[in-house]
Amino acid sequence: MTQQSPQVPSTEPELSGVRNFRDVGGLPTGDGRRVRYGALYRSGHLAHAGVEDTAFLTGLGLHTIFDFRNSADLRLDGADVALPGVRHVNIPLSDPADGAEFWRLVRHGDLEQLRELLGEGRAAARMIRSYGAIVTERTAEHGRLLHALAEDSLPALLHCAAGKDRAGLSVAVVLLAVGVEPEAIEADYLKSNDPHRRYLFRRADRTPAALPEEASALISPLFDARADYLAAAFETIEGTWGSTDRYLSDGLGLTPGTRERLRARLLDEG
Repeated sequence: MTQQSPQVPSTEPELSGVRNFRDVGGLPTGDGRRVRYGALYRSGHLAHAGVEDTAFLTGLGLHTIFDFRNSADLRLDGADVALPGVRHVNIPLSDPADGAEFWRLVRHGDLEQLRELLGEGRAAARMIRSYGAIVTERTAEHGRLLHALAEDSLPALLHCAAGKDRAGLSVAVVLLAVGVEPEAIEADYLKSNDPHRRYLFRRADRTPAALPEEASALISPLFDARADYLAAAFETIEGTWGSTDRYLSDGLGLTPGTRERLRARLLDEG
């Protein structure tokens, strides 16, 4: 049975401890339908959710939270706040900002190493490579996600640490699967640049980190949502599989029946 969800826009809340939260409802498909409100949400991690945040999230009636963070993320920010009656599924994906002791360098302010690692366009190039790599190397994880959403996992919240890269790509894959226009996917993705949505980097003692101006500029490409990054993922799909349909069927293992169930559960009645 297709689960019925609200057909009116939900009011975006002001959450004190959760960044980058939003309902993905309302995005248009190529055949004139729209993603249901109240079915698919995205955000940053829930580790710092306050009492009011937790009450709001509980009130959404979520079935499943998909957490794309890895063990390094969990050590940095901690586990999600538990929501009563909500299933929590961890599907670790590679963090584009991870590796080469990146977080250690940022915390300790080793500017020379940051210049060598991220300067002269290397940070943006790193992100572009990472987006393409997630598409090609994480087909099993994205296939698992789509099958779960097609069967029994809605309403669902998808998140990583900042809700930008791993969650952003995973949401993009879901939206491609139900036929949302690429321009609409990009517009939603770029909302992660809004100042109130951006990830708050914290020191080991969990206080907000103030970085020197040059260090902040060097790492900025890692915290930005850029159209070039998402375009790299879409171009990788086309270059590897030839089309989105082949990516979904051959890469992620979606049958026409599974895609139709996903559309029935996520899209309005048209």
